[in-house]
Amino acid sequence: MSEQLSKRLFAELESLVLIDPHTHINPHSAASTTLADIMGYHYYTELAHSAGLSKELIEEPGIDPKEKVGRLVTQLDDLDNTIQLSWLLEICSEFFDFQEDAITESNWEKLYDTAAEKMAQPDWEQQVLKQSGLEQVFLTNDFDDPLEGFDTNLYIPCLRTDDLVFHLAKSETRERLAKATQMGIGCSKTLRDAIGELFTHFTAKGARACAISLPPDFSPVAVTAEQVDSAVRSLFAGNELTCDESKIVSQFVFWTLAEYCAVHRLPFDLMIGVNRRVYEAGVFQGQDLYDKRTSLIQYKELFNAFPNVTFPVSVLTSTSNQELVSYSWIFPNVVINGHWWYSNTPAFIHFDCKSRLEAVPKTKQVGYYSDMYKLEFALPKFRMYRRVLANVLASDFVIGRNWSEQRAIDLGKLVLRGNVETIFGC
Repeated sequence: MSEQLSKRLFAELESLVLIDPHTHINPHSAASTTLADIMGYHYYTELAHSAGLSKELIEEPGIDPKEKVGRLVTQLDDLDNTIQLSWLLEICSEFFDFQEDAITESNWEKLYDTAAEKMAQPDWEQQVLKQSGLEQVFLTNDFDDPLEGFDTNLYIPCLRTDDLVFHLAKSETRERLAKATQMGIGCSKTLRDAIGELFTHFTAKGARACAISLPPDFSPVAVTAEQVDSAVRSLFAGNELTCDESKIVSQFVFWTLAEYCAVHRLPFDLMIGVNRRVYEAGVFQGQDLYDKRTSLIQYKELFNAFPNVTFPVSVLTSTSNQELVSYSWIFPNVVINGHWWYSNTPAFIHFDCKSRLEAVPKTKQVGYYSDMYKLEFALPKFRMYRRVLANVLASDFVIGRNWSEQRAIDLGKLVLRGNVETIFGC
């Protein structure tokens, strides 16, 4: 009975048209043009490299897309146990009518050519959106993105702020900020004003969130303009800052972002706990990992200081998930957001999903986001989550608590879509 129940719930959840609240889609090139765009996703390059394919073969300058796919295919047999490879096979089955059980050295070229032919169709992007059941897609836009040349009702802007907080010491970042705001910046006040100008620009273009990824050792604290002014003046004069000066500038910029989120009523997405360049010899985007030093206690001052700012929080581990559950349980402005990166596999999703649905108000959970770079990945990723969600709803709510199927379906639809609409104001 449980299996049939799960299938019925899944079918209902699968019919729901979605809003994807966090992606890395380029709205000017949202869908893939070759199979290399799909297999070049960092999951496949980093797994292939981990299994033995050299970085030089994967990232050879000027490599032809078809040649790159052929090289990656040689490593796929070692990856056939992974959920990521199941995404790839599902994409090929759903979009390119691929009927084989595996992509091999004997069949990949036909698949490549079939995919290229379909992707060349002028309405390919619309086909993918429709088949994937996607109504809107959130972006992660650089702070100096002009936000022009695409439909902002379909592709929703989001102000990504990592460079402002952590890379302002780079002259290139400061130059980009000055150009984007058309402001002369030389002190803490003008820096604050420039950040405010970015918010004005983004909200005028329909932005629905501000977002940042954060390292384990970052602790946001209130820093006044007076406290940081000397360091900001030195920085914009081109001087090199000490570690302590860099830290206080980062904290000032971060706190200023939170202040403007309050002014403009934007949620502030926090993706907490990533260490950059742990594996320095790794492939592109295959260098970053986490550790267990992360704690949300580092954010208590922030959460307390901005009760009217909603903080959708993503974490990388199940250990951190339990802490996130407790913070969302207590803090009205802390919202659970998706299953991020290294937690984005069914085993971790199942455990984390159960604990969240058991303990956190149902209106404070954004069930899933794809984190995708190309549109084709929405279908297999959301389908993976919906399967897990259907199983949890069946076992824990319909069977475990004697809920009706419709009541369980309504809960599933709330965390899949309803909460995205209310939390992000869609």
